Amino acid sequence: MKTVLMVAEKPSLAQSIAKILSRGSMSSHKGLNGTCSVHEYTGTFAGQPVHFKMTSVCGHVMTLDFLGKYNKWDKVDPAELFSQAPTEKKEANPKLNMVKFLQVEGRGCDYIVLWLDCDKEGENICFEVLDAVLPVMNQAHSGEKTVFRARFSSITDTDICNAMARLGEPDHNEALSVDARQELDLRIGCAFTRFQTKYFQGKYGNLDSSLISFGPCQTPTLGFCVERHDKIQSFKPETYWVLQAKVNTDKDRSLLLDWDRVRVFDREIAQMFLNMTKLEKEAQVEATSRKEKAKQRPLALNTVEMLRVASSSLGMGPQHAMQTAERLYTQGYISYPRTETTHYPENFDLKGPLRQQANHPAWADTVKRLLAEGINRPRKGHDAGDHPPITPMRSASEAELGSEAWRLYEYITRHFIATVSYDCKYLQSSISFRIGPEHFTCMGKTVISPGFTEIMPWQSVPLEENLPTCQRGDTFPVSEVKMLEKQTSPPDYLTEAELITLMEKHGIGTDASIPVHINNICQRNYVVVESGRRLKPTNLGIVLVHGYYKIDAELVLPTIRSAVEKQLNLIAQGKADYRQVLGHTLDIFKRKFHYFVDSIASMDELMEVSFSPLAATGKPLSRCGKCHRFMKYIQAKPSRLHCSHCDETYTLPQNGTIKLYKELRCPLDDFELVLWSSGSRGKSYPLCPYCSNHPPFRDMKKGMGCNECTHPTCQHSLSMLGIGQCVECENGVLVLDPTSGPKWKVACNKCNVVAHCFENAHRVRVSADTCSACEAALLDVDFNKAKSPLPGDETQHTGCVFCDPIFQELVELKHAASCHPMHRGGPGRRQGRGRARGRRPAGKPSARRPKDKMSALAAYFV
Repeated sequence: MKTVLMVAEKPSLAQSIAKILSRGSMSSHKGLNGTCSVHEYTGTFAGQPVHFKMTSVCGHVMTLDFLGKYNKWDKVDPAELFSQAPTEKKEANPKLNMVKFLQVEGRGCDYIVLWLDCDKEGENICFEVLDAVLPVMNQAHSGEKTVFRARFSSITDTDICNAMARLGEPDHNEALSVDARQELDLRIGCAFTRFQTKYFQGKYGNLDSSLISFGPCQTPTLGFCVERHDKIQSFKPETYWVLQAKVNTDKDRSLLLDWDRVRVFDREIAQMFLNMTKLEKEAQVEATSRKEKAKQRPLALNTVEMLRVASSSLGMGPQHAMQTAERLYTQGYISYPRTETTHYPENFDLKGPLRQQANHPAWADTVKRLLAEGINRPRKGHDAGDHPPITPMRSASEAELGSEAWRLYEYITRHFIATVSYDCKYLQSSISFRIGPEHFTCMGKTVISPGFTEIMPWQSVPLEENLPTCQRGDTFPVSEVKMLEKQTSPPDYLTEAELITLMEKHGIGTDASIPVHINNICQRNYVVVESGRRLKPTNLGIVLVHGYYKIDAELVLPTIRSAVEKQLNLIAQGKADYRQVLGHTLDIFKRKFHYFVDSIASMDELMEVSFSPLAATGKPLSRCGKCHRFMKYIQAKPSRLHCSHCDETYTLPQNGTIKLYKELRCPLDDFELVLWSSGSRGKSYPLCPYCSNHPPFRDMKKGMGCNECTHPTCQHSLSMLGIGQCVECENGVLVLDPTSGPKWKVACNKCNVVAHCFENAHRVRVSADTCSACEAALLDVDFNKAKSPLPGDETQHTGCVFCDPIFQELVELKHAASCHPMHRGGPGRRQGRGRARGRRPAGKPSARRPKDKMSALAAYFV
């Protein structure tokens, strides 16, 4: 029996699809990476009985990166990144071992069916999966087709079964367009980012951003925000005057009339008009009109409109809204949420999704009436040729989804019902009056049929008083005419919804990437989100955009990126050559980069006005090992130490606190040590500022602290304080934190595992002796006599933290409260262990986990 491998984009998606296709009769087990499950069942394929294996990836399998030295900022000129720097595809998440997992599951398979998301990114992932699986699949007979692509828009029985019955092929052109975008963004973004980050962080101390990033889409996005800021700052209010009249229609009712001239900007002229109308006692009706009008139902919902409404009405940021929508999709509640289309195909079953909502308590009456009376065909919108508009696929309740997901689902459902409802009809009445020589008007609206506004009440026509019945020549007494003084007001800061509209209009990003670009400018501290989800640029964001305008406006204007997006779309359509587009675009940006570097002084002039030099920033903390003067600690991101005398800057670990470490000095360079800490319940370790930036030994990397230093005799090093291999990550070593007493801690020097131990001990030291069972270093512990947990009245004990039964009762394993990017390793729970790699002095061998017994630390995970 032949085997068919099927691969979806997410584990939950794979389970849902397999459940539908197998009709529930499948067996499931976890794959070797512990994240993706494999669902197996038997069925028929291409007219023959086969064994199906359905599994998944977790988004992109591979990511694009530079090779070797080109990833090191200090060793490569950023200009080389445009052409000379070679790139390679690396595993997007090495911890998942996705390539190995796919090869294990694909070995010996005869066919592969790709169930990746049906967009350009999904097509790209298709070929990443094929690159991993095809080499281990059985060889096909000549001319036999073995690779298939399923295309679907929702996780419903009908859609999935139809997709299985109409399998196609993956689109190589769309995958290439994604490759091109990835390479352009990598090369252009890294070159500009590295140059301006190093240049400005080396000069200014209060930028408060760990990265001064540039992005071909990110920067024009920021440009829109700063452009609105500039309009606000340059706005000069003007005073204007309006006339307002009030007439009595009967004893207890009056009408407020609007002036047909609207406003005038000259007070004397306004006063003249007031004097002319004030003399009149009656207002004469010049004309009346009554027209039936319609407020159109909305177009079908696409991604951009969903993100706009989520931000403006639901208070959800674009990225959060997109993640929520994707979760609703994978759970089968809505159709695919990434689509540019606002037009339903003629053969789309509109009644099917509508019937799903017929018993929902919130809108059952409306839905049942529509089904009984007949639905209205949705308006003709834009057909982008990708996916149908976003549609609710099954009914759900708030209790089922949770409050956040429910609010988005409720909007999507109400929007869908509105698209098949009828237009709102209302009667618009107007009366034109003449008071002396001036003309005034009043308007009124009366709803005839609410139509779609019944399901979308926030779109309803505002309730207004009915106008009196009158005809030309009738007169009404004037009760008041007055002149009002007002001022023009500046525009407000852009909302996320307005920014999304601008990005869509100018072709910046795609429906899927727009939320990412907006999130990036927030994360980089270029803008802050204020009340009403308005985006206010920071000083840094403003100076960067103004600097780009001074040097090369095309770096920040949307025109050049919009042109690039059009070229990428031509690649996807097979109308443009991938290599030519890539080469031409990189050549343009390479020239722009060289001009930017040569002209950086223009931006620096703006920086000098807004930010303080490094020498004038921060507070004295520790002494430099070269000049022995105090270096200043700069807390603003990225936190660092600066020696103004030597004009040297030393980067520090981020996302924690830094303080002086007992005025102790590094034996190698005489720099005073500092202590990094993530908090009282987290991890902490000392580090030498110089060694951390200039690793003294070959097996050390930049950014390491003393807990990873392999100096053979330094009292703060891994060699002297290391105990044994971490119970959780592959390469970490548990190291004693000598500063943590009396609440002692042992922490991994790679991942964020922390063991709290020996509380109230007077002293804890790492012994030169090792455990006979597991070769871990022994600990010498002195307890206070009054609080000693040792039997009898003993206060001293030496033992292994892994094996000693007394110590096992005194160890509590936790994860650190936070960890900075240097802490590599993750939460994968593994049992097998090799030897720790930290060097130890003679007589103190590297630690390994005991093979014949379960330690207290390992037992924590069972």
